[in-house]
Amino acid sequence: MSSHQQDGPSGRANGDKDSQYKEVRGLSRGLELIRALNRMPGGFGSTSELARVCRIHRTTAKRILETLRVEGLVRVGKEGQYFLHEGVRQLSDGFRDERWVHEVASPLMKSAVRDLLWPSDLATLEAGWMIVRESTHRWSMLSMHHAMPGERMPLLQTSLGRAYLAACGETQLDAILRYLDKHAQALGVDEEDRLNVHQVIDTTRRRGFALNAGEWSSEARFCAAGVPVTSAGQLLGAINLVFPKDAVSLEEMESRYVPRLKSLALSIGAQSASCIEH
Repeated sequence: MSSHQQDGPSGRANGDKDSQYKEVRGLSRGLELIRALNRMPGGFGSTSELARVCRIHRTTAKRILETLRVEGLVRVGKEGQYFLHEGVRQLSDGFRDERWVHEVASPLMKSAVRDLLWPSDLATLEAGWMIVRESTHRWSMLSMHHAMPGERMPLLQTSLGRAYLAACGETQLDAILRYLDKHAQALGVDEEDRLNVHQVIDTTRRRGFALNAGEWSSEARFCAAGVPVTSAGQLLGAINLVFPKDAVSLEEMESRYVPRLKSLALSIGAQSASCIEH
């Protein structure tokens, strides 16, 4: 699910207002065009479309896109649309997040699209949010969202957060809930969420999977089922399956999709053991 609780335009963190250096406008616009391409349906867009989305002049957009093309970050299709190119992936080669996500979870999730059909997100806990680390929205033909990695999901209203909380031990759960209480305003946690949290966790544990049936107001048209991802007794994160509310019945979800989602989570956990530093 796509989060609308972002730090700035297109999920970009707001600039440091106290910086002594001025922003390099051309670089900022180039990065914004790359982000816009990543969000485009199908992963491509024309110069006019990208200029409109990024709110910059078409001539400026064209000049920046051609610079990105020369640098190997985008390529041009037969009909003139721009696509992200391999150079973008190379930019992340020096970045090391959770190794298990990229080396294990990502290929397994991509392979599972043929079986699960609907898109899924893998998230880990960070500062009171579930942060999407990998997603199959770009591979699933049924997806209605794009560019999910990096999106923030609320803990108490989403299946990802509920699955994670339900899998926590009591000491860890108590610490997380105290953190949510302390930072409730910043995290958007309301009083009703806090009052119902233990009931939601108990229900999730009894059911065997987490469910968001439209309670997340930002994405009220969608439902999601979620399960935890663990490896060698360590809770790594959670993975969900997302679909419109009227597309899949609860019975079909439980009988057809949840077992497959659990199988995927088990595979990720088992094969991630060698990547996890204990």
